[in-house]
Parts: sequence; structure tokens; C-alpha cells
Amino acid sequence: MNIRLAEPKDIKQLIRMRWDFTIEYDGSKKKTAYEDFEKECQYFLENALNSDQWFIWVCEENEKVVSHIYTELVHKVPRPGKKTYPFAYMTNVYTVPEFRNMGVGSKILKTINNWMKENHYEFVIVWPSDESINYYKKNGYNHCKEPMQYFPS
Repeated sequence: MNIRLAEPKDIKQLIRMRWDFTIEYDGSKKKTAYEDFEKECQYFLENALNSDQWFIWVCEENEKVVSHIYTELVHKVPRPGKKTYPFAYMTNVYTVPEFRNMGVGSKILKTINNWMKENHYEFVIVWPSDESINYYKKNGYNHCKEPMQYFPS
């Protein structure tokens, strides 16, 4: 297994995985036309891979992406007397069903945790599903209070 940052050659696989991930947890989304989703996701991924803001980590086995974790850097406003480092937002954490419960996701997460330390990023936030809370806890994450949110009407 090889853990690395995603490359343009991975885009088609990442699109399909995002589709499969969504359908697995919400079958009503099947009504969406794959072609429309594919076009939107292709645009997003091309821009993300060409930015210094998104880091998409993948685990591949025999040139097939079997797991991924997306991280977005969030830059903070500088504060006098303190070096300011960004924090990371983690999202779209997914492993294809046949590779689950084999430690694949934990290996990627450990790689990201080391990357966070090496780059002095302040912290990482993730909104886990109820099913994934233990996955994060066993990898050193702490459950925190819910953030506040605002939905414009």
C-alpha cells in the first residue's frame, strides 16, 4: 500500500469514490445525474489539486485508490507576539468497503497527523459521523463541543 498526495491521474477515481460514498449513506441521491455531478466534482478537484489550500491524501493498492482523506488549510488572522499557523479542516474520509477494518484509514490518518506536526499546523477539526467517532478516538482525536453555526435564509 502506498500513501501519497493525490495527483491529476487520480481525479476519475476520486469522483467515483465521492459518488459511491454519498450513495452508500444516502441512496436518495441516486436521482442526481452522475454526469452533472462528475462535471462539478472534476472542476473542484482540478482546482483543489492546483492549490496550496487543499491536500488530498490517498492510499493506493495496485494503482487503485482504496481510501482517501481531504484536508483544507484554514489560515488564521495573525496575532501580535505569536507566530500564526493555519489549522486544517478534514473532510471526505472514505475507504472502499473491501478495504475497511484493515487499518488503511488509520495509516492515512497517522500520515496526516505527522504532516500536521512537521508543518506546525495548529490543529485539525473534523465533524465525524456517529459511526466514525471511535475511529478518530483510537487515532488520538478528542471529542469536543459542537461549534455554533448560522444558516442564512
